Amino acid sequence: MSLGTIHYGKESIRYHVLYCSRKTLAIEVHPDSSVVIKAPKATSLDEIQLKVSKRARWVIKQLQYFHQFEPRTPERCFIGGETHLYLGKQFRLKVSEAGKDSVKLLRGYFVVETSTSAHPDKVRLLLERWYGEKAASIFQESFEGCWRHFEPLGLARPQMKIRRMKKRWGSLSSNGQLTLNTDLIRAPKECIEYVITHELCHLQCHDHSGDFYSLLEKMMPDWEKRKHKLELALV
Repeated sequence: MSLGTIHYGKESIRYHVLYCSRKTLAIEVHPDSSVVIKAPKATSLDEIQLKVSKRARWVIKQLQYFHQFEPRTPERCFIGGETHLYLGKQFRLKVSEAGKDSVKLLRGYFVVETSTSAHPDKVRLLLERWYGEKAASIFQESFEGCWRHFEPLGLARPQMKIRRMKKRWGSLSSNGQLTLNTDLIRAPKECIEYVITHELCHLQCHDHSGDFYSLLEKMMPDWEKRKHKLELALV
């Protein structure tokens, strides 16, 4: 990965270039304000610079959009009293020692009981394990509901995988594997469905062309509303 910078008026755009096996060049602006250029392996730096310059106005607009949500949610410490999200709702954390490890949702609280120590690292482990278990079932349920809209297209049904990702909510590999970010379980269910539908559209349209957005609009007419809700919920 290499770095680059261009200037647009009084603004500077700093971007990372990721060379990979693809045919077209893509520009991604992430909620953490990072700008990533995904380029075919043979692309020259001059070509990339020209592409970013042409899209500079759009990049600045995206960065300004994400900046409006700052300051972001502070990093969680996994101590009693702080709040944690689940399916778009806030739950306050209660931690105590008990006979066995458990995590429960009770009357607006995450109740975490530990059999050994109430140390934040142990609480984090228990809570993340709980999130992972919930994600496995809820993501599968959401996938089944979304896939029904794609079945008539005659596309190969993808395999689903769940793991933590730093910069993406979901991805679809060239061999048809759908990967979802475990942290997406913190978002409202309608946002989970949006991410799944977005990635499933890539089965037919591999880039973000006009055809891609036409298909997304057909499959989920309110996708923009859901996308905006996701960005507000998990910045």
